[in-house]
Amino acid sequence: MKQNMILLISDEHNPFFSSFGANCKANTPNMEKLCGQGTLFENCYTPSPLCLPARSAFMAGQYVHNINTYNNCAALLDTVYPSYGKALDEQGVHTVYIGKTDVYADGEKLGFSEMILAKNRRYPGDVNFPHNPMPVRKGASERASMSGIKEDAFKSDEKLVDAAIQWLEKYSGDKPFVMTVCIGNPHFPQYATKEYWDMYGQDMMPEYGTDCATAKHPYMAAVREHFECGKFTPEQAKNLIRGYRADISFVDHQLGRLMEKVSACGYKDNTNIIYTSDHGDMMGKFGMWWKCSLLEDSVRVPCIAAGPLFDKGKTIKTPVSLLDVQASMFAATQTARPKDWAGENLAAIPADDKNRTVFSEYHGHGEPGCSFMIRKGDYKLIYYKSANNVETPHLLFNLKNDPNELDNLLEKEPQKAAELITELQKICDPVKQSQKIETFIARQWESLGPEDRASGAE
Repeated sequence: MKQNMILLISDEHNPFFSSFGANCKANTPNMEKLCGQGTLFENCYTPSPLCLPARSAFMAGQYVHNINTYNNCAALLDTVYPSYGKALDEQGVHTVYIGKTDVYADGEKLGFSEMILAKNRRYPGDVNFPHNPMPVRKGASERASMSGIKEDAFKSDEKLVDAAIQWLEKYSGDKPFVMTVCIGNPHFPQYATKEYWDMYGQDMMPEYGTDCATAKHPYMAAVREHFECGKFTPEQAKNLIRGYRADISFVDHQLGRLMEKVSACGYKDNTNIIYTSDHGDMMGKFGMWWKCSLLEDSVRVPCIAAGPLFDKGKTIKTPVSLLDVQASMFAATQTARPKDWAGENLAAIPADDKNRTVFSEYHGHGEPGCSFMIRKGDYKLIYYKSANNVETPHLLFNLKNDPNELDNLLEKEPQKAAELITELQKICDPVKQSQKIETFIARQWESLGPEDRASGAE
């Protein structure tokens, strides 16, 4: 039987800030409830830890390097790739998209059956993307004070979830449907209403600072320099974390609203619900804030799936990707997915497959060059293309023994590093791809006029 699918996609949710993980850093009772009703995918990764690249890859079912969406700049994004909304619509599935698009094309060009309250990226987008020289984002440290109580903090997201609920109440079609709801929280700024702000205190600081070996890596130092992170005060850090936790609890409440409405409308028996996010947030770890890194807090995302397609009360340790989430829509609706798209149905992935590989990449602002990630079993490799004639060491971690990525095993376990580099090369040649990417980024910069270069910063 063909099933429906509802995806709630938040923006910038580090999965370690939740109550369904090992440590409760945020109260998320509805996410816990969804875990009990379905399957928790513990090790889910974004295709790229940045908004436009991640969302574009998810929309098109392709790796970032195949669709030339490397950063948050909208220049030269003139190719409209087939979207999952269009592919499903052409096979008799009613596809609904609500909220932020932020992909390679405006929402009305993506081919969904319905676009509701779509929010596209305005041209030229972010112009702080060059690698050489890598710019410092002027005034970025001012973001550190953007937290606290704001009574309309959640108004926009509430409107989006309201629209989803109203659609569920009114839909009377005989087609299976796939609904995607994209909300903006917990993305910075870290404002919250008093109700949610008061749920937490100023009692949490980043556990690992800039004195750690990983923090001293040149790419980590570059991110801190780009965002002027050295200017953040301890008081600002506490408030940012407090606001982030409050925003996650708000997101959790919106998930609960959708879950309740699915039951109230009689859809529960034939509808799957997935909660996930586009990427994570470093939240001050190693002195780094926001995303823009292939470290776990930035590249990992929550992924919980419940409904007839998924086993109840199950935990999957095998690494998965948002591209697998996308593939699950086609499995639920029993439709054909383009053969050249990456990813596979989440429900078909074994619980603990040590041989499955997951890939991510980052080529955006805040780093001086290209980086690629491979996760296989307990091990993770981050491959860095040496930038600006400076040799850049790769990173190898055993995440089972070292979940906080403190001990680089590159020299201690060269055979494992070589194994993961071989896996990476099956997906792409990092040297050749880096050359192609840098050429494209140079073309993007050249295509921008003086006014765009001066006024397009975010």
